[in-house]
Amino acid sequence: MPSRSASALAQIEILQSKSLPRVVQDEIVRLIVAGEFEAGQKLTEADLSARLGVSRGPIREAFRGLEEAGLIRLTKNRGVFVREITAVEADELYDVRAGLDELAGRMLAPPITDAQVSELHGLVDEMEAGLARQETADYFPRNIRFHDRIVELVGNGKLLAIYRRVMNEMHLMRRRGIFHGGGIFVSNQEHRAIVDALATRDGDEAARLMRAHVEGGRDRFRRALAAAEVRRIAGDS
Repeated sequence: MPSRSASALAQIEILQSKSLPRVVQDEIVRLIVAGEFEAGQKLTEADLSARLGVSRGPIREAFRGLEEAGLIRLTKNRGVFVREITAVEADELYDVRAGLDELAGRMLAPPITDAQVSELHGLVDEMEAGLARQETADYFPRNIRFHDRIVELVGNGKLLAIYRRVMNEMHLMRRRGIFHGGGIFVSNQEHRAIVDALATRDGDEAARLMRAHVEGGRDRFRRALAAAEVRRIAGDS
């Protein structure tokens, strides 16, 4: 376990590389990804100030950055809310993400190294082991890391920046689909097939499987929305 001084030094290094509002913004994104802040939930400067141990100024600045990133909405006289993604917006995001993933698979397959293949296999193994231990809460962040790492390994900074922005918006609604109808087990089988394709250096096959994986996620999300609507109607009747 790291000492208190080592932990303090790590925090200082973070603050030296990022401004405080950026650190706050990243932490709010992390909480959204972790599911601690849900779509439609109201966020207040007072609550976040107490939770994060910072003044309200950096939180206010972080809110502006999060609004630009499409993660929150500021409503006059009502406050700040985690953004809710409409079904139409979700479909548009899946379209964009499918194209980005397809491109990443095609670009990464030819130059990928054996060490990188082993790293990706290790991430898939971690997700599989977690599922075997019924650690479903950890699956979502591990899934995010797996896909982010694939795009990161491409080595194209612009692609990575665009991908991460799209994914930040998708985090607002993807949990619903990934846990619906055994989606996590299907999803991880698809992860392994993607890595196997990358290992063959076949760009076309890797691209096809990357797109198919996103389209499968879209289908699961749509089924989750339909199931939620059926439950809503049944509750209203």
